[in-house]
Amino acid sequence: MSSAREMRLRIKSIKNLSQVTRALQTVSASKVRKSMQAMSATSAYAEKAMQVLVHLAKQPGHQMLHQLLAERSEIRNTMCILITSDRGLAGSYNVNIVRKTLNFFEDFNTPVSYVAVGRKGRDMLVRRRKKVIADFSQIPTPPRFNDVSAIGWLAVDEFLEKNYDQIFVAYTQFESMLSQVPVVRRILPLFVDTDEEIDPYLRQNESKKSNGVYSYEPGQTEILDEIVPRFTALQIYQSILVAQASENAARMVSMQNATENATELISILQLDYNKARQQSITNEMLDIAGGAEALSQAK
Repeated sequence: MSSAREMRLRIKSIKNLSQVTRALQTVSASKVRKSMQAMSATSAYAEKAMQVLVHLAKQPGHQMLHQLLAERSEIRNTMCILITSDRGLAGSYNVNIVRKTLNFFEDFNTPVSYVAVGRKGRDMLVRRRKKVIADFSQIPTPPRFNDVSAIGWLAVDEFLEKNYDQIFVAYTQFESMLSQVPVVRRILPLFVDTDEEIDPYLRQNESKKSNGVYSYEPGQTEILDEIVPRFTALQIYQSILVAQASENAARMVSMQNATENATELISILQLDYNKARQQSITNEMLDIAGGAEALSQAK
C-alpha cells in the first residue's frame, strides 16, 4: 500500500486535474452555443438561395444551366473535404468521422484526394498514407464566412477545371448534446431535388412552398453564376459550424465524464488515505502501549 504522503500528493494532483476538466467542460458548452447561433444566422440566406435553385431546377434541362449542376459522364477523380478538430480531448469524435469517411470511400473505383480541415484529421490521413492535397487548420470558433470561404472556392475551382468529377464533404452532424452522427454527402455536382429537401439545415415550411411565377434580373444565367458557387461555399461553411458544435459537445461530455471519474477516484483515495492514517495512528498507539508495558515490567 502507498504511504500516506504519496496518497496526499495523488489526491492533490487529481483535484488539480478535475479543475482543468471542469473548466474545459464550461468552455466547450459556451462554444457549442456560439456555433449554433452562427449556424442559425446563415439559415435565412441559405433557405432563400435554395428556393431560387429549386425553382430554376424545375426548368427543362436545368443541368445545362450551370457547370456545377452538370453530372459528369465519367468519374475519374474524387475529392473529399474532411472536417475534424485541431485538438483532442473530445472522446471518439475524430476517430468516428475518419473511420466513417475511409469506409465510405473504401469501395470506390476512382482515386480519392482529401482536403483536411483540422489537424487531427490531417494527421490520421497522413498516417494511413492517403493523398492530402490541402490542409486548413486553426479555424476560429465560430468562424466567419471569410475564414472558410477559401475552402469553398478551392472545391469550386477544382471542379470547374475538371481536376475532380465529384466532391464530397465529411463532417459530424449535431443531433443533440449527447448524440453526434458522422455524415458523408456529395456537394458537387450540386444536386437540387425539386420534390424533397436535400439539406439537413434547410427546414422549409409548407407555407414557403408556392407555385408563383418569378422573374429574375439581371437574368437566369447571371444569377446562377453568382448563387451556385456561393451556395456551395455556404454548404461547406455550415458543415464546419455543425462539426464544431459536435466537436465541442463531444468534448463537453468527455470532460464531464472525466470530472465525475476524478471526483469518484478522489473519494476512493480519500477513504484509503483515512484508513492508512488510522492504521498509522493505531500502530503508534500500540508502540507506546508496548513501551509502557515493558517499562512497568522492568521495574
